[in-house]
Amino acid sequence: MTARGTPSRFLQSVLQNGVGRYVCQLKRISLVFSKKAQSSNGARNFIEEGVVDYAKKNPATVVYISPQPCRIPRLVAEYLNGHVREEVITGKTSQEISDLVTKLTNQSGLDIIRIRKPYHTDSPSIQGQWHPFINRPPSAGPIRPPGTVHE
Repeated sequence: MTARGTPSRFLQSVLQNGVGRYVCQLKRISLVFSKKAQSSNGARNFIEEGVVDYAKKNPATVVYISPQPCRIPRLVAEYLNGHVREEVITGKTSQEISDLVTKLTNQSGLDIIRIRKPYHTDSPSIQGQWHPFINRPPSAGPIRPPGTVHE
């Protein structure tokens, strides 16, 4: 926690993801719903319309469909880092559930918190951050397009 009262961390990549090939961090998604309850209507429609398309687009994610006698239908997302997110889908339409599943797929499983700086290194340089004019001699003057008259 910082002085502002909100948690923050430095920018980090999950297991160097994106260096080489991308690995989807969502390992498993479970859809728990009731076969008869009115609150599970959207979940049942999503199973009929969209779950096969989602499974074809995301072959690295395992999709479990669990019909259970329950009042509150939910999505349970399990990530490679061990985090589990549970989302209640009571009264949501098939399209809203599809959007939620896509959102969970695109996340890394890390908590969403404020990033302290847009860059971070484990071995910082004492010289400061590099920029294009770092080795430019100060006597050269301002940069102008070629062919202009110097005053």
